[in-house]
Order: sequence, then structure tokens, then C-alpha cells
Amino acid sequence: MEPNILLESLIDEAGVSRAGLAGHVNQAGRVRGLCLRYEHTAVSRWLKGQRPRGQVPDLICEVLGARLRRPVTLDDIGMGIAGSHPAPGGAGLSGFVEHATALWRSDDQQRLHLASAPAVTGTGAVVPVWEWENPPEDTDVSRPGPARVSMADIAMLRAARAHYEQMYRKTGGIATRARVVGFLNAETAPLLRGGYSDATGRRLHRAIAGLVAVAGICAYDSDAHGLAQRYFHQALRLAKASGDRGLGGYVIALLVNQSLHLAEFRRSVAFAEAALRAAGPHITPALATDLHAMQAKAYAELGDPRSALECIRRAESEADRIHALREPDETGYVQPGLVNVQVAEALLSLGDLAGAREHATAAVRTPAHDRGQVHRLGLLTRLQLLQGEADKAARTASEMAERARGMESRRLRDRLRSVREPLAASGCADAREAAGLIDGALRVPL
Repeated sequence: MEPNILLESLIDEAGVSRAGLAGHVNQAGRVRGLCLRYEHTAVSRWLKGQRPRGQVPDLICEVLGARLRRPVTLDDIGMGIAGSHPAPGGAGLSGFVEHATALWRSDDQQRLHLASAPAVTGTGAVVPVWEWENPPEDTDVSRPGPARVSMADIAMLRAARAHYEQMYRKTGGIATRARVVGFLNAETAPLLRGGYSDATGRRLHRAIAGLVAVAGICAYDSDAHGLAQRYFHQALRLAKASGDRGLGGYVIALLVNQSLHLAEFRRSVAFAEAALRAAGPHITPALATDLHAMQAKAYAELGDPRSALECIRRAESEADRIHALREPDETGYVQPGLVNVQVAEALLSLGDLAGAREHATAAVRTPAHDRGQVHRLGLLTRLQLLQGEADKAARTASEMAERARGMESRRLRDRLRSVREPLAASGCADAREAAGLIDGALRVPL
């Protein structure tokens, strides 16, 4: 079961407590001749995704509709016949808008069950990608409404995406997540529910997709994998509505990266193939580079060196074609040296320490923002330790820890921890000092 964010959002909007809703449902049931004795614990179960039996869902609609003074349907409360949690595109674009904005509202209110929900697997993970790749397309995304969306609104959303991306790179996803989600709920949701023509709507959906993707990245960096996956699926649906295939390919790259972290290697390969196939000529060299490189890592983990090396060759070939000025804003993360990191990790999985070390060294020597440099230094530290060069590893680790200080990121903490123990166990004279610097960086509260 997944949290029923639609019901939660309507309960909040209606201004009724869980105990109050249970009492009103009991009272409405008595009018129909039912003997119901629900308490707040039952409402908590509904919010966790349980669908009550019999006429109770209809009673919930009746109670909430009366308080909100408008009709409320089973789909509105997440208890439609198809199930409580349809795929992001399954209820049409207008239904998706309500579902998406309900998630932003719940996340902005820091509902703990959202952050702790695991990522879905199987069909639930695959269907959003399949729906993005296949027809039908959105023939008209216009929406009536008194508040008309302007190009200035869209420019504001694009500027916000760039701002939060830079904040994420400097401070980490944990610190950034609350801010970007607050912006989605307060500023973005009214625009998505506003009025716009088809042409303006496509630009609007594109701008919001980029912003939602950043929210997903921050959730991923906070270890909230189920929430991150939801944001990525939302961004993919918004990308489809925008008509921008390349943007959809970028969102799938984020899903590939998450799948790699969750050790879903076959899914990583399949998703990357879907992006490369469906986006086709709309895939830019930077995005193609990243997709091929991540495929190489997945194949290496699956024990398929031939396929891994072929993907490395493709990634390096695409990297030679990258022109930063011709790339969209979203692919700016594919900076010089990133392909070296990806290739180094693939070669490490294949047991080629010398090749991995060469690429890791090249990556560290290439300028990058602090967050990217921490990952590069962490990888080089690990390789230096594996090759018995503890003195060099201690110096590299010290630089890594200094750069990581002040960043609130689960992924960076993973990188720091991965080298801390083997470094301390090396017996190197400088290892104790380096381990102490790592401990200092790890003491940043999350």
C-alpha cells in the first residue's frame, strides 16, 4: 500500500481532524441504517492506503463534500474502482494535476509516511516509463481558468529550478528539499491549476517538470526513495505533456541512477534503452553520454564485461560531441570528468583497478562543483586504498572531507563512510588525521 495523499489533502482542506472525520462517517452511516464505530485509528489506516469496505468510501465522499460544499468523488479521495493510487497518467491530465499538487501539499506539511515509503518495484515502477514512451500523446494541454499563466510566470519557474539546483550542489538535498517543495506547493501549484492555452501550457509543463525533477533529486539525496520515485514519475508525466522528448529522456536518466543505487541493474539497463530509443534524435550528446555510462555500470554489476565495455565506448564517443552551449539547462550536470567517474566505477566492478584508477585520476584533475568533486575524491581514495597506497589515500580523503564539510547529503555520507573504515585500518601515519576530518564532516546534523 502507498499513502493516500488525495484523501489526506481533502481532509486538510476540509479542516476536520481524523477523529472528527470518523465521527461524521459514523453519523452518516446511521442515516443509512448502518452501525459504524470508526475511530481516528481507522482514518489513519485509510491514509496509509487501506480502502474501507462497503458503503464507507461513499460516506467519506458525502461527509467531505458537505464540508467543502462541492461534489467529491471516489477518485477525488483516492478510492476509485481502479485502486487508490493510479499511475501518474492514468486519470487524464486534469486528474494528474490534482494528484501531483496533493503530493506537494502533503510533502510540504512534512508527512513522515511519505519520506519513509519505499520505492515501488515491478509493474508500478515500469508503467510510468511505458506510458511516457507509448501513445496516446496529449493533443491539447490547455486549461480554462480565470488566472491566466503568462510567460513571466514560466520564466520565474525556470529561474527557480536553476536556483534550487545550485542550492542542492552547494548544501545537499536534505537542506534544499524543504525549500523546493515549499515553492512547488505555494507558487507552482496555483499556476498548474490556472488557465492557459495549449502552447503556453506545454511551456508551463516543461518548466514545472524540471522543477519537480529537482525535488526528486533532493528526495533521493535524503534517502526518501519512494518519494523521489513519485517525483520522477510526476516529472516524466509533465515532460510528456510538454511534448519535449529530450526532457523525458533526462527524467528517465534520473530513474536509471536511482535504480543503480537500489541495485536494480536490469531495470537500469531497460530504462536507459527506453530513453535512448524513444527520445531518439532529441537525446543530446550529454544525456546520451550519461545513459550509456550508467548502462556500462549496470552491465558490469551484472557480470557482462562485453556489454559494459561496448557501452563505455559509446559513452566516450558521445562525450566528444558535447557542446555545453547547445545543451538544455537540465543536462548541465554532465560536466567534464563525469564520464570518467562513471567509467571508473564500471571498470572497478569489472576488476580493472589500473583502468579505474586512470579514469578516477583524470576526473579529479578536471574542475567540478564541490559536490561532484567530493564523489570524485571519494572514488579515488577507494582505489588508492585498494592498490595499497594508503599515504596518498589519506591525503585525498582529507581533501574530500574538507570539501564535504557543511553539506547535508545522504549520498555524500555514504561516500565518506565507504572509505573511513578501510582508511583507519590501513595503519598509515596520516590515516588517523584523515579519519578525524571525515568524522567531523559526518557530524553535520541531518
